[in-house]
Amino acid sequence: MKLDSGTANDLPVRTLLILGASGDLTGRLLLPGLARLIGSGRAPGIALAGAGAPGYSPAQWAERVTTVCDAAMKDATDTGKAQLQQIVTGTSYTALDVTVPGELSKLVASLEGPVALYFALPPAVSQKACEILEPGELPETTLLVMEKPFGSNEDSARELNRTLIRLVPEPNIHRVDHFLGKGTVFNILGLRFANRLLEPLFTAEHVEKIEIFYDEDLALEGRAGYYDRAGALRDMIQSHLLQILGLLTMNAPATLYERDVRDHLGSVLRATALAGTPEDSTRRARYTAGTSQGRKVPDYAAEAGVSPEAKTETLAEITLHINNSRWAGVPFILRAGKALGKIRKEAIVTFRPVSHLPTGFKGTDEPTKLRIGFGPDTLQLDLDVNGPGDLYTLDRVTLGAELNSPDLLPYGEVLLGVLSGDPTLSVRGDTAEECWRIVDPILAAWANDEVPLEEYTAGGAGPTGWETNCQL
Repeated sequence: MKLDSGTANDLPVRTLLILGASGDLTGRLLLPGLARLIGSGRAPGIALAGAGAPGYSPAQWAERVTTVCDAAMKDATDTGKAQLQQIVTGTSYTALDVTVPGELSKLVASLEGPVALYFALPPAVSQKACEILEPGELPETTLLVMEKPFGSNEDSARELNRTLIRLVPEPNIHRVDHFLGKGTVFNILGLRFANRLLEPLFTAEHVEKIEIFYDEDLALEGRAGYYDRAGALRDMIQSHLLQILGLLTMNAPATLYERDVRDHLGSVLRATALAGTPEDSTRRARYTAGTSQGRKVPDYAAEAGVSPEAKTETLAEITLHINNSRWAGVPFILRAGKALGKIRKEAIVTFRPVSHLPTGFKGTDEPTKLRIGFGPDTLQLDLDVNGPGDLYTLDRVTLGAELNSPDLLPYGEVLLGVLSGDPTLSVRGDTAEECWRIVDPILAAWANDEVPLEEYTAGGAGPTGWETNCQL
């Protein structure tokens, strides 16, 4: 598999077919990501096709594609501009019900292959579409690109894996995690394994705890149809933050080829489990009416499309441990939430205190902390040093740097991996199952109300008492 950024002139995919072409995901994320990618000149020769339910016309699809491609023109290379124009003039749209036997395979056969099938559809529809396909019905070179959530629990993920693997080989299955842009992945791997100062310190001997936060100020934003069935645990922790945890804690792979990286990622996640019972190792909460981003936010239970009796959480926190010699005894705290007053998108590695601080130093002796920010990717190292004036007083300083920032949008990074046949940004089948194994006991306990659903005001810091435990 490729290690480069996909600059080859002979991409293995010839046509990208987006199923769910009229949907929000396609218009808001997929098409802008693809247009930026094509405009950069890194996806030569790619054709674009859309398909969706009757009621959406080829003219509407053409207008949607034209609008997005026109917006990408101003930053495109000369080659990219020509390719964007080819996309505009050459794209096609087909009204299609993917759950009707034979319809999807017939459409794929009519397109120039190999074809990448992007399922920008509700998970249940995607699963049904794959279940009715017969082995051999799709060319073996076809790529299947699946959006999260991949299944709804460990058993369903395993069953979906069985369905997909009978259609195409595992390397041709891309389980999308747009949260892990290639830049973010390699920033973490480079930071951990290319620095003598840090590499030997990522062990239980030196690390007190690792926290991974994804606190947003955004509220529901009209996504009740998806979010109210998912919640913060499924939407962010199961789907994304566990992958970050794996990258921060896995052993060094022999190479950066996708198999080595994903083998080590899968190994550490297999050793990961809840630190205790759901009652003492998890917390959940839901926002009530308040103000966020200067806008009034209604009570979550009163949001349009929400089912109050579902008790969907908008803030989740879990504490995990990793059962291996490198990380024995270290707590890993993963937290994600919506409608919070402070945006926090970072991983914090808190190191253990020094074994001996000489008597005579004054000031606050705080733990050394390494902070890795996500979007934009940043690095901060918090240290205690002798302050100005009184040489015996310790002051806090922060060393900071900006990490590599890809010029592509997150979905552009995803699509580049798909079109170039590089599954590094894709979640492998066994890993998808492991992530559900980790959270399934939590979901069961929450469904039985074994963990209280707390409340917090939209735009606030979260429920009372969470700040201390979360080390805010």
